Amino acid sequence: MGADMATALGYKVSVVHQPAEETFAADTEATARAISEKGADLLLFAGGDGTARDICRAVGLTVPVLGVPAGVKMHSGVFAVTPRAAAEVLQLMLRGELVQVDVADVRDIDEVALRAGRVQARHFGELRVPSEARYLQQVKCNGREVEALVLQEIAAEVLERIQDEGGTWIIGPGTTPAAVMEALGLPNTLLGMDVVKDGKLVAADADAATLERYASSENCHLVITATGGQGILLGRGNQQLNSTVLHAIGRERMVIVATHEKLSALAGRPLLMDVSDPVLEQSLQGFVEVVTGYHSHVLYRLATHA
Repeated sequence: MGADMATALGYKVSVVHQPAEETFAADTEATARAISEKGADLLLFAGGDGTARDICRAVGLTVPVLGVPAGVKMHSGVFAVTPRAAAEVLQLMLRGELVQVDVADVRDIDEVALRAGRVQARHFGELRVPSEARYLQQVKCNGREVEALVLQEIAAEVLERIQDEGGTWIIGPGTTPAAVMEALGLPNTLLGMDVVKDGKLVAADADAATLERYASSENCHLVITATGGQGILLGRGNQQLNSTVLHAIGRERMVIVATHEKLSALAGRPLLMDVSDPVLEQSLQGFVEVVTGYHSHVLYRLATHA
């Protein structure tokens, strides 16, 4: 399912599923699940709506997906307009440019309507799809973001997640996380770590031991931003987030927030971390999702060095 061709082109591959000589939809689903479980930054597939449906069933919204158009039916919004366009999106990611993540519909021909003589697409689900970053008109002024409005939008997105997911939330230092605390109506430690649970401040300016205690709960999240200019996400100014805390939270419950301007100022350099734990760094590195506004996200690379 692509391994031979990728190898012939000189790519190093890892086979995650070995189908029989004849492949079926179940093989596509098994492969997609395995790719997602391996922690891939992006699942790229070639095919049409049928393949998109198989992948949607397998991974849902767990990993960004991009379709290379190569099928008979392509009603879904998860495909690049051309194979070259798909390659251009990948190049943007590899160069460290801002790549926005949108949720797109997976659609396919409605067989019942087709038997009745109508060609009609039916909604089957959604996938997260990388696309070229676009600034939202309401947060622009003369081509630049209005920081106060952007911070309000980022805070609104995080506040919605807190209300939907509940649990315990560690709010990191910096002005962007501070906007989240303001939206919650809570006092904030600008250069420290605060802990929020059930809408209440349960620990202000928490030390590592306090964070370890809260992080050990099953539903603990972290809201964190990078230092401006340097782009250091972990290991500078937030040493309270030791490896024990970060292992407990994991990459999936880490909410990274930043304005487009802060990311653009890095000029393609990755977000950085220095947590002195090779296993942890390996689990965290790669393309991470960054909240840049209300329901506005981009993919950006997190690494141990530039």
